[in-house]
Order: sequence, then C-alpha cells, then structure tokens
Amino acid sequence: MQRAIIIVLDSVGVGELPDAGQYGDKWCNTLANIADCVGGLSLPNLESLGLGKITEITGLSGEIAPKAFYGKMAEKSKAKDTITGHWEIAGVVVDTPFPTYPDGFPPEIIDEFRRRTNLDIIGNRAASGTQIIEEYGEEHIKTGFPIVYTSVDSVFQIAACEEVVSVEALYDLCATARDILCGEHNVGRVIARPFTRAGGKFARTERRKDFSVLPPYPTLLDLAVENNLEVVGIGKIGDIFAHRGLTEEIHTSCNRDGVNQTIECMKRAFSGIIFTNLVDFDMQYGHRNDIIGYADALALFDDMLPGILRSLGAGDTLIITADHGCDPTVTGTDHTREYAPILVYSAGFKKQGSLGERESFADVGATVAECLSLPPLKNGKSFWSELV
Repeated sequence: MQRAIIIVLDSVGVGELPDAGQYGDKWCNTLANIADCVGGLSLPNLESLGLGKITEITGLSGEIAPKAFYGKMAEKSKAKDTITGHWEIAGVVVDTPFPTYPDGFPPEIIDEFRRRTNLDIIGNRAASGTQIIEEYGEEHIKTGFPIVYTSVDSVFQIAACEEVVSVEALYDLCATARDILCGEHNVGRVIARPFTRAGGKFARTERRKDFSVLPPYPTLLDLAVENNLEVVGIGKIGDIFAHRGLTEEIHTSCNRDGVNQTIECMKRAFSGIIFTNLVDFDMQYGHRNDIIGYADALALFDDMLPGILRSLGAGDTLIITADHGCDPTVTGTDHTREYAPILVYSAGFKKQGSLGERESFADVGATVAECLSLPPLKNGKSFWSELV
C-alpha cells in the first residue's frame, strides 16, 4: 500500500521570491517575521523535521540533525493565490494570473448579472466577508437584493441571508455568475456566502459553496483517479480543484478538525493520495493581520503533528508545504509572493537531508507521481530518487 499525504499549511511562506517586489511584497517572510514579532516561535516537532534549516526563524534551531528532508520551493506561476498555488503543487503551472477587482466589478459584468437574474445588487466592492454583511445586511433583508463583493483574491462573492434567499437559490445565483465570468473575466472562484441574523447579529453559516474554474489540463489528482487510486480531499481541496480528480471530499470547520480528519483517513487501508488544506492560517489570521493568532495556530499544528507521524503506515510519505504567503506583519492584508517550505518524511527513508531550492511547486506533484508509479506530469522535476 503506497500513499502520499500532502498537507498544505495555507499561506505559511518562508521568504520573498526574487520577483516579490513586482507584487508589492518586498521584505515579506511570513514565518520569520511572525517569529521576530512574538519573540521567537516554539515549534519543537516541526523543528525536529528541519523547519529551522529552511530559513532563519527565531526560536528554531538550524543546527539540528533533521528527521526529514527539507527545502523550499519557488512558485513558477505568475500569481500568489490559493488556486494557483494548489494547482501548481498538483502539476499545473498557470501562465496568466486570474483577474482581480480591487475597485469592484465593471458594468459589463454587473449589468449582465442583473439582466440574467432580474435582481439588483448591493455592494460591488472589495471588502472582508464579515464587514460587508455588517454594512449591507439590513439593506439586503429589506430589499432582497444579493450582496456582491470581492477581495484581494480573484473571487466573485455573493452573500445572502438564508431567511431571505434560500441557500439553493443563492447557489443558482452563483452558477449564473460563474457562467458570466469567462474570458478576460475568468475569476478563480465564485463563492456563495450564506448568513443568518439572530438577536440583531449577523453570522456566516457553514453552507458556503465555491464554484471554481477548472484546471486547464489534467492534474496529479486526475492521473491518480484514472489509475484506480483513491484521492481524498480534506478541507477546501474539492473547491480548489472544482471537485475534479477526487474520490472523496471531507469538509472541515477549522485546522484542528482538518488534522483530526486527516489522521482518521490515514487509519484506513487504501493506496493513493490524501490532500489536506489547513486554511485557518490564511483566512483567520494572515488576512486579518493577527500575528498572535497566527503564531498560536502554528503552535497548535505543531502540537498535533506527532499524531500525524504516529499514523503513518510503512508505505506512507508525508509532505508538508504551503501554497503562498500571507505575512500578517506587513502593510495590507493581501497574500504575499513567497517561497513555500517543504518537509518530506517517511519511516522508510534511510537518510535525511536538504532538497535545496526547487524551481517549482510542481516538483511535489512530479515526486508523488513517481512515488505512486503514475505517468509523469507536464510540469515539475521529481526528487523521489533523492528520497529513496
């Protein structure tokens, strides 16, 4: 039984890429800057795998003999968003970034949405999800008009109160938007954001649904399924890959739940891939410039890491990485253009050491493909021979 367990610590970057200045991200380093701000991080389990040898991180030793292979990866795609990062991990390099709309969506999009839905809209600007429903929630309830907004990511989001617009009706609105948003306006994701009002307070519900663009060609996940392997997506993996290339999707409520679901899945007997996204680092802390919260989330994952390691079977390979940065110590709340860390561990490895600086996130996909005896991917250079 051969398996690869890929865990993406969403936004846990390890330093600016050479072209970071073109993205306004000079001097970003999510892990190192957080460590400096909190007077050092204590992450003994990640440290033992070699995290402190990837980049200088206050509180972590760079002098230990690591239990795992370690290194960092550059993003070859010209972007710094979640979809692009995950797609590249799975072997797809994106040449053209998905469009973003910091000033709201242009009339040709909004007018067509109005025409097709026979509804006016509220909002149409960049804002956080909690902020936008506080600002427009009452107006939405009075008028029934959906709240349309975006963020620093390539997203078209529609928020609606479940008592005013049913969840299924909201999904229909998002499907219409997804149909409209193509060509030059091919945004990465259309997202349904249902919410409720109780006691005068608004709260988003767990019935969020993403309508993502499809990868332009087969991913590592597609190849695995085509070759009769199991592929389990945990967290928002299903949304990121437009629910393609997966045999099972497990949605999660938080990082702790994501780790627990990963461990439970590892206890099953099957060959293939477990692909987990832990989104709290990015969504809850990075985008909100919450340095302390981010540091605490790193400590929580570190505390839970031994449970993952104990659950590894003889044929299992664990890969811990990231999809971009989101440095909460810098000005702004956008993702940051950073290297992704890579830690690779298996009880079966006879040695450990540096994987160096990889040219693409796609090296992960290429390595997993070779590990599972799959056909080679379009992109990426496998480092499987270095591991075994």
